[in-house]
Amino acid sequence: MTTVTETRERVESTESPAGKARAYRLTDVLFSEWSKICSLRSTAYTLLATIALGVGLGLLFTAAGAAQYEDSSAADRLDFDPTATSIKSYIIAQLAVGVLGVLVVTSEYATKMIMTSMVSVPRRSWLLGAKAAVFAAVALVVGQIVGFAAFFVGQPVLDARDAPYVSLGDPGVLRAVFGCGLYLAAIGLLGVALGTLLRATAGALAVLVSVTLLVPTLVTALPTSWESNVQKWWPTNAGSQIMAVHRDPDMFGPWAGYGMLCAWVALILAIAFAVFRTRDV
Repeated sequence: MTTVTETRERVESTESPAGKARAYRLTDVLFSEWSKICSLRSTAYTLLATIALGVGLGLLFTAAGAAQYEDSSAADRLDFDPTATSIKSYIIAQLAVGVLGVLVVTSEYATKMIMTSMVSVPRRSWLLGAKAAVFAAVALVVGQIVGFAAFFVGQPVLDARDAPYVSLGDPGVLRAVFGCGLYLAAIGLLGVALGTLLRATAGALAVLVSVTLLVPTLVTALPTSWESNVQKWWPTNAGSQIMAVHRDPDMFGPWAGYGMLCAWVALILAIAFAVFRTRDV
């Protein structure tokens, strides 16, 4: 089987100095990755579906939160967080964004186009870095749209149901809503890293779902002392605190928790870079 290195050597050996293309620049690689994302209709449809689900489910979660508030005791009402209630749809949006992050890498492995990409961009760190940077920007923009749209359509629902509601000018609200986009961008990068490490869509998705949904759900069955520790230190739980206005005293603060999530994502992404640079396809 011909490796990427052998293919590149053949290309370089058959090119004459006069026929060689100009040296590529990092901006060329970034534009190439941007073109790949924009040229896929499935990507556009998935992003639109992510926004639609984020806003639609945000309305449902907000209505459910308002109904729960009406039936709550006076003590429980003090913990009601209107902002977190409106943007709770991030739970579903993170899966869609994470899946796209995985597919940014694994789709090229599935079609063998990764070999062409590696020959065109021999500096593999540039290639993967461009993929990660472009998709992180896309995920950030989509995340901000989901967060702000869900917030603006959700607060009137709370007002109509005589539940507490807030505006962006209230303390901590803008940070929480903006944090939705930051959180989804981090999950998107996690998807890119998992796709690079595993090279298989099914395997990467299984890990992604486990990290974002399965483990946080299963830990509720642990003894109370264990559950509180796992909930506090699990990266996605810690990172989601950036979207809360009312801080849980048993959890990290908003920026500390998000910093912990980013540190874990950076570590996994660094491992992905190291593996991507040294192995054959």
